[in-house]
Amino acid sequence: MNDIFHLLIGLVVGLNLLALGTGRLPVLIQAVAGQGVLLGLLPLILKYPHWDWQITLLTLATIAGKGFFIPFLLNRAMRTANISREMEPFIGYIPSLLLGATATIMAVVVTRHLPLLPEHAGSFHVPAAIALILTGFILLIGRVKAISQVCGYLILENGIYLFGLLLLHSTPMLVEFAILLDIIVSVFVIGIIVNRIQRAFDSLDTRKLTTLHE
Repeated sequence: MNDIFHLLIGLVVGLNLLALGTGRLPVLIQAVAGQGVLLGLLPLILKYPHWDWQITLLTLATIAGKGFFIPFLLNRAMRTANISREMEPFIGYIPSLLLGATATIMAVVVTRHLPLLPEHAGSFHVPAAIALILTGFILLIGRVKAISQVCGYLILENGIYLFGLLLLHSTPMLVEFAILLDIIVSVFVIGIIVNRIQRAFDSLDTRKLTTLHE
């Protein structure tokens, strides 16, 4: 099961690079959805074979929320706004990929110097969580379209969620559900903001917000 866990973690980090290297919003949303499904499977792997109804419920809620419901809302917003590409990002796609790869390498190096428990010291769990958070920041800073920035926020939150799984054996399930609730509420709020930007400027380019005056 340890090999399967590291395979899933590797796929999650690989989707980071896909998200950073694409300008097509459907592909970006699919990358976020894929991460949600993979992260949803991790509690089953970590608790194998001691599954209970809480782990099963957490897995289903994570996959449904991160993998399907939130991407559905993003796809709907994209179709409503009638956009499909990020045309002029602040940070280009190749520089974004280089930054993402550098962030992942730095995460591995930094983790070696952290005072981790023995069972976590030799795992890619913590570096992957840090890499997700840094990738989210890169997308938030480097992209212009509001939907791309929402995806950056979701990837950042995926990193926080992955950190939370370190304490899966001792953290109450209520904490994990609170994280899911935070995501859903945040996406609703951001959806309202995206709708307001679209109505006011007929565009989802957040640079147009600089034209606002009192």
